Amino acid sequence: MEIGVAMVISSKSMDVAVLAKRAEELGFESFWLPEHPIIPVTSTSKYGGTPDGSIPPFMMDMADPFISLARASAVTERIKLGTSICLVPEHNPIDQAKQIATLDRLSNGRFIFGIGAGWLREETEIMGGDFDHRWGQTREAILAMKELWTKDESEFHGKFFDFPPVRCFPKPVQKPHPPVFLGGDATNVFKRVVAWGDGWMPVRADVEKVQRGRATMDELAESAGRDPSSIQISVYAAPQDRDEIMAYEEAGANRAIVNISTTLEGEGLDALEEVAKKVLS
Repeated sequence: MEIGVAMVISSKSMDVAVLAKRAEELGFESFWLPEHPIIPVTSTSKYGGTPDGSIPPFMMDMADPFISLARASAVTERIKLGTSICLVPEHNPIDQAKQIATLDRLSNGRFIFGIGAGWLREETEIMGGDFDHRWGQTREAILAMKELWTKDESEFHGKFFDFPPVRCFPKPVQKPHPPVFLGGDATNVFKRVVAWGDGWMPVRADVEKVQRGRATMDELAESAGRDPSSIQISVYAAPQDRDEIMAYEEAGANRAIVNISTTLEGEGLDALEEVAKKVLS
């Protein structure tokens, strides 16, 4: 069972390079950062993680995950580097394909592309996404990026994205491309994972939910002629308890990702080490 660590890097955080280096030294398998480019001042969207549906303050101050992970890659050698998650409809797929390929090369093939379609309508629309069709837009963006990552001359013609033959370099180190993990619990998430993803990243899922998800994806994969073992499950915001994490492994998960509560100077390293004592053998 692989165990990763996730955190939020803000304008008040200590150097992400220091945190990533220590996470690798402690034995964490992967290092994850989330994304919110903006948070609208006025919003009618409700967040499901708070009792009153309000947007948590930590979401309003997040450093760019790709630049932060690039900095982390410079001081580490083994730990994998992932987004948890990247809001795909808020990006141009050509620009993002180059960004990811560059990060994968800088890290020597250690990037994991955790993705989502977003829940905050106003943010998605301000950033240029089509909120009502965000999963369709996400699918096309990923398919377009795969063309850009794997072909010397690539083109894409879809509903949301359309471009003629282009050359886009460098290519990622990982072949055919960095793994794509779909976050969330959307109605069709398992079908999407099997059709064009490499893994599922549920948030705060219990063991039974993971077990059901594994069974469903295995069945869908077999029906599609795909090897079920090619699909991974990474449980995000997993409990900080070694025994509970091992129960996820028995349910079919490949990775558990735990959060640390603070990245403030003078507190971040202590928080990281305290979590490591709880979850790493």
